[in-house]
Amino acid sequence: MKISYTIGADFRDDQGKGASRRLRRSGKVPAILYGGNREPRNLTLDQQNLLTMIDDEKFFSSIVNLRVGEVTQAAIVKDLQMHPAKNLVAHVDLQRVLETEKIRIRLPIHFKGEAASPGVKTQGGVVSHRIADVEVSCLPKDLPEFLELDLSQMNLNETKFLRDIPVPPGVVLVPLQQGKDAPVVSIHAPRAAEPEPTAEAAATEAAPAAGAAGATAGDAKKDEAKKDEPAKKEGGGKK
Repeated sequence: MKISYTIGADFRDDQGKGASRRLRRSGKVPAILYGGNREPRNLTLDQQNLLTMIDDEKFFSSIVNLRVGEVTQAAIVKDLQMHPAKNLVAHVDLQRVLETEKIRIRLPIHFKGEAASPGVKTQGGVVSHRIADVEVSCLPKDLPEFLELDLSQMNLNETKFLRDIPVPPGVVLVPLQQGKDAPVVSIHAPRAAEPEPTAEAAATEAAPAAGAAGATAGDAKKDEAKKDEPAKKEGGGKK
């Protein structure tokens, strides 16, 4: 089993929101380790060390080595929560990895051959990526770093699905096991941009508007005149 990262950790006994806030203020991250037929353990990780690792997409699709003193444990990241307003890790969920037990983990999909595909190169199409990663199931020894999908033979208005992604021996796509074969990438014609209005069209549109404004002003004057007429008649009646 390939280990890509090593994370230093400490066991912790304190729990609750107050204890977690104190850890974060001191530059630490609360975490939990579970699975592997053992009891869950609360851990403390280093904030800066984590921030450096999460910049690499492989961190989330690799087996990491947790080191607590002289004790080590292989694990995968199952969930990572970020602070809602700051670039800080708020909490990490880790799952123990055993060599004899299959793991489920999300792997990134890498696309190659886009520019060389007939749909883009000669037919003027645009590539749309529908899915960026997918959950797989495999033994730790069979875990690849990523999955790769070749688009070099795709034509306009073609779509590739999950079933089209080649996978190494021992690796299965979890959605396919569940009967879900979602679209992954497609090549379609670019949307036609709306033409800018010409000067003549703009002038034509402005003319009715000006006419409407003039008509409105004229109607207002007529209304004022009508208001004055009854007053004159009443004055004449008094003579």
